[in-house]
Amino acid sequence: MDRKKVCLRSAGIIAALVVVPLGIWGFSFAAPALSDISAAGAVISMGGSVSPKSSAPGESAMLIRAPVSAGCRDLEAAPEEIQLRSSVPVEIASAKPDPAVIAAVPYPDNMDSRDGTVLKMNFGHYDGSQYFDLDGGGQVRNGSDEWDNNDLYNESKKPPDFSFETSEGEPLVLIYHTHTTESYEPSDRDFYDASFQSRTTDPAKSVVAVGDRICQGLEAAGIPYIHDTLLHDYVSYNEAYDSSRTTVKELLAKYPSIKIALDIHRDGLQREDGTRLSPVAEIDGKDAAQIMLISGCDDGSLGLPQYIKNFHFAAALQQQLEGSYPGLTRPILFDYRHYNQDLTTGSLLIEVGSHGNCLDQALYSGELIGKALAALIKENSP
Repeated sequence: MDRKKVCLRSAGIIAALVVVPLGIWGFSFAAPALSDISAAGAVISMGGSVSPKSSAPGESAMLIRAPVSAGCRDLEAAPEEIQLRSSVPVEIASAKPDPAVIAAVPYPDNMDSRDGTVLKMNFGHYDGSQYFDLDGGGQVRNGSDEWDNNDLYNESKKPPDFSFETSEGEPLVLIYHTHTTESYEPSDRDFYDASFQSRTTDPAKSVVAVGDRICQGLEAAGIPYIHDTLLHDYVSYNEAYDSSRTTVKELLAKYPSIKIALDIHRDGLQREDGTRLSPVAEIDGKDAAQIMLISGCDDGSLGLPQYIKNFHFAAALQQQLEGSYPGLTRPILFDYRHYNQDLTTGSLLIEVGSHGNCLDQALYSGELIGKALAALIKENSP
């Protein structure tokens, strides 16, 4: 096994995915509804005020929210990440997808119809009762009823609860994508074509390509990793978290050296009038899609008994990111979310931009995440 890279593009898991016309039709039928999840919620208070650095005069930073999974409250953060649970047996994504699967939802060649506005903006510093600053940079949005800000701030000072030590050829980091088909705009522009549902099975145009950039940063630093690129949300979107959970559990059983498991997504931020937001930060003269870490908490009903350990890692990574690249992050979302974060004490979901961002901005952010994560690991290695 390569000392610097344990990149399993196909993870030989369970069953082969069978592509049938009915499945393709079903995904295509569902795609518009999935793209519009962020427009389904009602506008609510953000719990504070945001000071955008570059929004148009008179523009509000209020976003459309959508309901999250049962037991959770509506928040403006991560409106697309509704965790659905399957009531039927889950068919796991194929280890070696047929080329027809990859081509099933192609990235469009032409999407130039001006059906709505894309507004580029920077989510700056937040004020309000839910927010507090981290010592090394960045903020936390505390959506918990169990923790007050002062106690959670004290937890943010604690180091991660696992060793960053790596053995020769043994992977330390797992990068994967529960919503593998999430995609971006083709270019940096101020409009979008509504016929494009911001999803594709083409890995070169989806969040998989962002994961590749993260992995490049780890590889350059000599940090062993696995990149799971299986299509967990195709053909069935509803079963995506069940599919990725099975994959992650099998990889953890096969490679117990894995301590960090990052589920890379893209957000879907859209206002009530249909305006899509493109959160960006200028880093070294280039636009990067702003990112948000999600660290789930638990009131005893979600099955996350060690959730605070994930938060320790989230706080460390947030400070590394913000210390290296000021403005890149939105506040950590600490709230009642599960997202399979019970599987390791270094499990996080990372939103890289939104469906208003272009692919190049997201790829640049992937590059920055990879460099920051590698630096954090190196600085904390024995």
